Amino acid sequence: MNGARKKCLLFFGAPGSGKGTQSDFLVRKFEFSHVSTGDIFRENLKNETQLGLQAKKFINNGNLVPDEITSGMVMEAIKNIETKNFILDGYPRNIQQAEHLKALSEELNFEIRNVIFLEVPDEVLFERLTGRRVCKSCGTVYHTVNKPPLKEGICDVCGGEVYQRKDDSADVISHRLKTYEVSTFPVKNYYEDAGILQIVDGQGKLSDIEKRIENIVKNF
Repeated sequence: MNGARKKCLLFFGAPGSGKGTQSDFLVRKFEFSHVSTGDIFRENLKNETQLGLQAKKFINNGNLVPDEITSGMVMEAIKNIETKNFILDGYPRNIQQAEHLKALSEELNFEIRNVIFLEVPDEVLFERLTGRRVCKSCGTVYHTVNKPPLKEGICDVCGGEVYQRKDDSADVISHRLKTYEVSTFPVKNYYEDAGILQIVDGQGKLSDIEKRIENIVKNF
């Protein structure tokens, strides 16, 4: 923890592998900052910013947002980080973005310390994603099987409407997983070749997955 250089932990894996959930755990446990491209995109979509409008057509169809939009957004987010260590979740998603992040780490003086790949079979990912529901008002996430709201369609937290996002529909999920295989899976090999990839089983009890992650991060 000595020195001024920040350390970055990359969470990597297919949509629905649990990157966001495990990132939230580390933020609570170890006081990491969390940079999530998904969260930033959703905020821009909600506020109908220029970035949000540009990204909307890609996200709704299950496609990756173009590199120039995503990379610029990530750069600005990292510049604003004040903590020593941070998590980057949802980026990079292809080799070009991985190369950009490498250059960015030199420019902004941070070290990509670990890359955690959450490994989950496709059939489990599909069930997780198509069953996901979200509150329109507060953003609380539910699941039709694993975590349904107490009253169907109504948020337990704020009473808002619980709905299925368009990008969680079966057709879009199938396309997202195919896109991931083509564009993003090679990034796993990129970081494996760099010697910083650690594969973690993303199935089972949440507490067990957290322990697997904690064993890697405790000496971060």
